[in-house]
Formats: sequence, structure tokens, C-alpha cells
Amino acid sequence: MKKNITLISFLLFSLIGWAQIPANYYSTAIGSGYALKTQLRKIIDNVNDGFSSEHIAFDPGYAGLYTTYQTSDVKPNGRVLDMYSDCDFIFGTVGSGGQQDNGTNPSGECELFNREHTVPQSFFGNSVQPMFSDAHFVIPSDKIVNATRDDFPYGRVSSPSYTSGNGSKKGNNLNSGYSAGYATTVFEPIDQYKGDIARLMFYFVTRYENQLTTFFSTSTSTSKVMFDGTTGKSFSDTFLNIFITWHIQDPVSQKELVRNDAIYARQNNRNPFIDKPEYVCQIWPTQCASLTSENFILENTISIYPNPAVNNEITISSATELKSIIFYNINGQIIQEIKNPTRVDNCYKITNLPSGFYIVQLGSDNAVATKKVIVK
Repeated sequence: MKKNITLISFLLFSLIGWAQIPANYYSTAIGSGYALKTQLRKIIDNVNDGFSSEHIAFDPGYAGLYTTYQTSDVKPNGRVLDMYSDCDFIFGTVGSGGQQDNGTNPSGECELFNREHTVPQSFFGNSVQPMFSDAHFVIPSDKIVNATRDDFPYGRVSSPSYTSGNGSKKGNNLNSGYSAGYATTVFEPIDQYKGDIARLMFYFVTRYENQLTTFFSTSTSTSKVMFDGTTGKSFSDTFLNIFITWHIQDPVSQKELVRNDAIYARQNNRNPFIDKPEYVCQIWPTQCASLTSENFILENTISIYPNPAVNNEITISSATELKSIIFYNINGQIIQEIKNPTRVDNCYKITNLPSGFYIVQLGSDNAVATKKVIVK
């Protein structure tokens, strides 16, 4: 476990330098387990806890989310970044040339975008503040895909009944492997954003830790199955395993760092699990240990040669069949992603790699390994 987390931390090291974390923001987060979670909640909530470096969260309002998105969720082309679709939405109201939800019913995807509560409102109570307007877990989304996701929990879809423009899916959960324990309808984001969604969920159960028991006892939401009704562990076993796995397999990206800084500028609080991803396994160490044991085994059965690469080519040798090979640069950006790569004699040949230093993430059905590669 330690080896796997160390390698993931190495990947994130260069990313964290870009985050604009205020001095001493996490200086009181010195515990472990659920005590650490409570310490983080006091840092990011809207209560004055008497810290020497106090940053009290405030609420820009539900309408203010559309303003926040203009700095927090922006594609390089200036359009809306929607994790559920590949749509190219324009910021602003319909009358001014934008595609912000105007209350009408679109006929299909890519017509209007609105505000998606990744933890559905029905779990905590419709329009209840401040969670109703909290941009850390309320994201811009295609209106059709948002409605299709409804209040279903997140999970691994075994056979999709619906697939969005970018490959997000709805269907029955794959009741095996790290997602075992639940078999009915779930919504699955694409691999590129699974870690993002997981870290939004970790934020929610931390920021609203002392209200989770009330939410759970009064909720009739389908999403309720993701939670266990406690302030500490917070998640039910199946979904805690899913979110930890996604967090490990899809590390923090520069997009998340930019988003975290932009929301901090608007709300005056941050998502700790983006700033310091290691907090996840410090709060839920038992679950991390059980999930990363498979990763450790995979890690030690994979070799990459030659390293440094020769003629911009490498060979990846793995006794386990790989389902994905992803190359990240030092800024955490995906340079190349190969799904279901071709395997010959337990080896995968990768060619035409640009010069640079890379972190390579290798995924099997149940585990993930991370390696370093230099291409001269």
C-alpha cells in the first residue's frame, strides 16, 4: 500500500505546486482517521473556529453558480467544461447567445446546460443552503444528461441502458470486484473524471459531516445507498470502495487544481482532497489497505524497458492483462491513453513517444500500477 501511495504522491507532487493554498490553511489538520476528517471540516466550514488563520466559507447563492462556472469549469476554447458530455456549451443566457438553462425542455443533448448536484438535492433536502449552492460538488452539466442521471448513485455500469455523448453511462451496477455489494441502477462517469467525482464526494461528507445523520434519517433519495448514516465513515462499504478506487486510479489533474482555486476565490473554502490527496487514505486507511493490496501485486509484476526509452519506443511486460495504459506529463495532463491495448507474449509495445518525463498508469480489471518513464 505504501509503495502505491508513494508513487501516486510522486505524480501529484508537481501538480500541487500549482495550487494556490493559503499559508497555514491546513496547519490544524494534524490527526488521523475520522478525527482528521473533523479537523478538515472545521477548516472548510462557515463557522469561526478561532483558528489563527481562519477562512470562513460563504455562500454566493444558487444563481451565483453560473458566475462561478465561468472561472471554475472552462475548456481551453472558453466554453463550458461538462464532465457528463462532450458538448460545447456557451456561457451566458439564451437571449444573449449563451446556452444556460432557461426553463425550457431541450429535445436532445448539447442544447442547454444547468447545475448538477453530484449528491442529489433529494438526499439533503431541496434548496437547503449552503449545500444547495456549493460549487465544490454542484457542477455544470448538460440538462438532458443531468435529468437522466436523476438521483441514482455513482457506480460501475455492467450493461448500459443509456450512454451520453462522451460515454457516461446509466445501468445496473457491476456487482463484483471493487464495486461488489450493489446490483441496481447507477450512473458511471467516464474514466477521465472518475477521480474528480470521487473527490467531490469526499468533500461533501467532510464539509457536511455533522449533518449527515440528519440527511440520512430524513432522505428518501435513491442516492441514500451511497451513505451509511454515520458522521465518521460516512459511506456504505460498496461506495467507499468505489470512490477510493476511482481516487487512486484517476489522480488529481490540473483542471481540478484550477477549479479548486477558482471556487476558493468565490466561496473562501477549498476541497482538501484536491490539495492533499493523501488525506483520503489517512481518513479511511483500512479500506485503502484492502484495495491497494491488489495494486501492489500488479505493481511488482510489471516491467518497462528500455528505460530511458530507445528510439522513442518502450515495451511493457505484464503477467496480468492490461485494460488501459495512460501516459501523464509532469503537469498531470494525459498525453496518450490506450484502451484495451494489444498484447503479444505478455508484452505491449508503445511507439512514437515524444521526448519527456512521464508517469505511466497501467490498469487491469481490479488494480492499477504506476511507473516512471524517461524518453530522451
